[in-house]
Amino acid sequence: MDNPRPVWSPRAKSTVSLVLIALAVYFLYRFNVVLAPLVMALILAYILTPVANFCEDRFHLPRALATLISYVFLLGVLGAILMLIIPPLANQLSGMSLDLQRFLDEARSFFRGTISIAGFRLDLEASFQGLIQGLQGLIEPVVGQTFSFLIRAIGSIVWVIFTVVVSFYLVKDSGALSNWLERLVPPAFKPDYLRLTEMIREIWSAFFRGQIVLALVVASIITVFCLVLGLPFALAMGVLAGLLEFLPSVGHAIWLFIASILAFFVGSTYLPLPNWAFMLLVIGLHMVFQQFDLNYLIPRIIGRRVHLPPVVVILGIVTGAVIAGVLGILLAAPTIASARVIGRYIYGNLFDIDPFSENSAPEIAQPDSHWWRKPGKGASTGDEL
Repeated sequence: MDNPRPVWSPRAKSTVSLVLIALAVYFLYRFNVVLAPLVMALILAYILTPVANFCEDRFHLPRALATLISYVFLLGVLGAILMLIIPPLANQLSGMSLDLQRFLDEARSFFRGTISIAGFRLDLEASFQGLIQGLQGLIEPVVGQTFSFLIRAIGSIVWVIFTVVVSFYLVKDSGALSNWLERLVPPAFKPDYLRLTEMIREIWSAFFRGQIVLALVVASIITVFCLVLGLPFALAMGVLAGLLEFLPSVGHAIWLFIASILAFFVGSTYLPLPNWAFMLLVIGLHMVFQQFDLNYLIPRIIGRRVHLPPVVVILGIVTGAVIAGVLGILLAAPTIASARVIGRYIYGNLFDIDPFSENSAPEIAQPDSHWWRKPGKGASTGDEL
């Protein structure tokens, strides 16, 4: 009679698990230069896999050919967008750079001199210079990491080739990779694994698909908004608003800050209003649009799967900027939402609660005041992304 297979003790399992986690952390730290191109490859593969699946199923093509067609399709779409938007956008950016010196001169003249309040003298020019230096100190770390990443990604042909090749094989072998990962899961935990992967897949699908559509919608609305009001550089401001939709909770504030400065120092191109009145008009109308965006566009285009409390998103954006630069900023919301799903699963198993129940983990309470919610559907975990 054969000897029974030895079973690892709980201590041995814990030791091996800790060693594997330590090795994973070490390799991530040691080879972190590969992390950004690998994440870009995963994102590219995630976006193109549905296109390859459609070509393979609809036209009965080999998987490799369907993958190649998906890349050609992506290049065609990007080329068409660039041809339509780059020429007018370049003209407006050129005009914006020409007006930059005039804007700075007007700002300095506005803040020149001193004011007295209850015997206290305030040097406006020194305060203005201090404000500029403070803003530079806040922005430079994020911008520095962002541009250093862009320079590495664009300037190094090796990493570009690496990203494209890895994403190509991820799309081509997506089915085999998915089956391989599923076979690694113990049979008793396979239902949980399938449910967790489906929940996380829905989060990222809603984020990528919805965020792109939302950015295009917001860019179009803001461009028309700027044209109607006569706000300078309408197309550039519209494109900026669309890009800032990828920064939930803070994107609106950044856009409004820039638009307010333009409105105050440049004014409207045709409305007969003083600059200060025009600035107040821009602020008021944008606040109305912000509520429309948060209460109508985001719930319907992206859904509520990626919703998080605003303070969590802001902390996630700051942390992501420090850790991964521009990628950390863009992917903060879906990453935190995915971590919430996994954390709820771990929490439920630690305390013997159904991990997929709505009450498996405490949520941060939010005012239930939005009119789109229907009775019996449950409350969202936040008002924004």
